[in-house]
Amino acid sequence: MKQAEDITKESKSNLAFAFICLPRQRRADMVTLYAFCRVVDDLADSPKLSHNEKTLGLEQWRACFTDSPPEQLTRLQKQTLELRDRYQIDNQLFLELIDGCASDLDPTRRFETWDELKKYTYQVASCVGLISIKIFGCSSRNSEDYAIALGHALQLTNILRDVGEDLADNRRVYLPLDDMRKFNYSEQDLVAKNHDQRFIDTMHHIAERAEDFYQQAATILPKADKKALRSSEAMRKIYHSILKKMQADNFQVFDQRYTLSKPRKIWLLVTSLLGF
Repeated sequence: MKQAEDITKESKSNLAFAFICLPRQRRADMVTLYAFCRVVDDLADSPKLSHNEKTLGLEQWRACFTDSPPEQLTRLQKQTLELRDRYQIDNQLFLELIDGCASDLDPTRRFETWDELKKYTYQVASCVGLISIKIFGCSSRNSEDYAIALGHALQLTNILRDVGEDLADNRRVYLPLDDMRKFNYSEQDLVAKNHDQRFIDTMHHIAERAEDFYQQAATILPKADKKALRSSEAMRKIYHSILKKMQADNFQVFDQRYTLSKPRKIWLLVTSLLGF
């Protein structure tokens, strides 16, 4: 298996980019966490693996977080368990994250309501935030609420940005069907990539939900942990900027993937380091 550093470097993720804010040891531990998240997510999504191989791979990871983990562990599995124990992180958070990724094994699954999707965004994003604040060294109870809100905001931004890519991947749909129905926009319209006012209104409606979570995170941010949360603040600024870019462009997500330029990301990172 590839080293955690190689997995993180190859991802070119905005999350990995933000790790620059962290002290050396905490940065190394976040690289391990990110590699764990990446490997588990790739197990669920990989087109190269059969359904049985994916299920087996995820079960092997679940087994790591039981009372009797396997004797033979990969290096990344050992590093992840060591990280969990060193920071005394709730074991359930890792299991929730694995369960969230495992739910992606069925590309036909749909989310009827926001409440259904909210459980998923909590598992695959908020749980990552709750694990991360332990590694960051946060001490305030408000940091947990911050991590949960920011996780929802980041994942909703990803969902909006990746609509076209998800459709191309076995017709995956993450937009709540109830939200689409509010604007008389159907799944058939989505599959046909009908970029009309109904689609735009649906996307803006979901984007407003993400905006609310970004605002919650910014409001909750505890002063006591502000320095520890600099990398999270960099992520918040980067992803919020991507959301605003999509909103201003009426979500041309069928034809492009929205990103920020490297200079723009560096600027947002610097403002986070300086506490602006």
